[in-house]
Amino acid sequence: MPITLSSNSFSPNSNPTLNGSSRPSPLRKPTSFSLTPRRTALSPILAVKSLKGCIVCSTNDKIVSVEVTRLAPHPKYKCRIRKKKKKKFQAQDPDNQFKVRDYVQLEKSRPISKTKAFIAAPMPPRNVPKTPEAVPEDLGLPLESQQI
Repeated sequence: MPITLSSNSFSPNSNPTLNGSSRPSPLRKPTSFSLTPRRTALSPILAVKSLKGCIVCSTNDKIVSVEVTRLAPHPKYKCRIRKKKKKKFQAQDPDNQFKVRDYVQLEKSRPISKTKAFIAAPMPPRNVPKTPEAVPEDLGLPLESQQI
């Protein structure tokens, strides 16, 4: 009894386990939709690293050393406490406007030097009383007691 193979029943792509390969062909992936959103050139960058800290040294020209203290949750009580570790960062101060003990915000930028990748920006003061809004004394409307 001779064995005959028809040419239309055998094709290299008909059996995925041919030649010991158990992976499906990469051409069989659906390409009609994508689960990841497309990024365009004009997409805004939403996550930019910024830190807040106190200046500890400003003796160099256009360079300040900023000490950043992190807050972390307490393991048992879950309230936020200051960690014992403080980290110092070098930051660019182009106008030499900051002095020691000033609070600044560090904004991430391109690497400026080997140790500098932040730019120091001023922070608004925390405990400044708000100015009262100017309220005109005469609103131009008669009061109920004045109406008869």
